Amino acid sequence: MRDQCSSSSPACQPESCQHVPMNTRALLEGLRFVDAFFPSGGYAFSSGLEAAVQGGAVKTSDQLARYIEDLLRGGMSRREALATKQANRAASAESVDAAVHVDRELDSTKLGRESRLASRQMGRQVIRVAADQIRAKPVLSEYRDEVEADRAPGHLAVTFGLTMGACGWSPEETAAAFLYQTAVGFISAAMRLRPIGQHEGQRILGEWLPLIERISREVDLDAAMSSWSPIQDIYAMRHGSLEWRLFRS
Repeated sequence: MRDQCSSSSPACQPESCQHVPMNTRALLEGLRFVDAFFPSGGYAFSSGLEAAVQGGAVKTSDQLARYIEDLLRGGMSRREALATKQANRAASAESVDAAVHVDRELDSTKLGRESRLASRQMGRQVIRVAADQIRAKPVLSEYRDEVEADRAPGHLAVTFGLTMGACGWSPEETAAAFLYQTAVGFISAAMRLRPIGQHEGQRILGEWLPLIERISREVDLDAAMSSWSPIQDIYAMRHGSLEWRLFRS
């Protein structure tokens, strides 16, 4: 849902603002980039979860839920969710420079090399497809060129935010979609690593929805980017030294 008018408008007061449904075409255009069918390569990455499972930190569904909830609250809410909303705003303003700034700032907050590379690989795939298929929005092709020339890292949160903004999604909707996509990725990885089954995965995902909605709504677009998920960051950095691995990160 999105506001039909801006609060800065004299005619727009809280009691007179109306919420209207997202345009169906915008919804469908954006859903392509959220769907697990999209070829981002995300299935190859566990974002450190594999190391946490092997290290004994995640053995049960309850431990998985707490592990990811801590990451969503302390890490992604202040970093990826924020970057996604800021990139969405950059798309609305058609500002490549603003998106590059967000991208570089996000890159500086990612401590682990594998995490940075995974985010860049998935993000570059998103912007390539988006620039090729949504040609009415030149900001996408311009940003793809920045990424291909290595003038921008091309992190997933940024290219996803740009793409969804170009599709007509609001910052809050975009952040919610990104966090939901991330949550689904963790559930999928956990099922392959065997701490949970399909029914447990659906139950946990459903329990995360209120948290995802709250983070997406409450993240301040003008906040400073930060992150505090030390346990998850440590396991993400340990992943490269595992003796055997199913995932690339």
